[in-house]
Amino acid sequence: MAHHKSAKKRVRSTKKRAERNKAALSKVKTLVKKVLDSKDSANVQESLKEAVSFLDKTASKGRMHKNTVARKKSALTKHVNKLAATK
Repeated sequence: MAHHKSAKKRVRSTKKRAERNKAALSKVKTLVKKVLDSKDSANVQESLKEAVSFLDKTASKGRMHKNTVARKKSALTKHVNKLAATK
């Protein structure tokens, strides 16, 4: 256990940040699943818009690396475009 005041504070703040990051990453997974599972084209577009927006927010806050976010956005967009092409 930490003995210095600053080290104790660091433990507290790290714990808070980890919980915040965990919640955000969990939400990302949920939004991605929502896009991939959607079959209706209007619903897919709305889900994609929501997912991309949240992914951008997580990247700007440093919760996810920008290249990881770009890769996920690209894959989702590709999936949605493929659905649109088949209909």
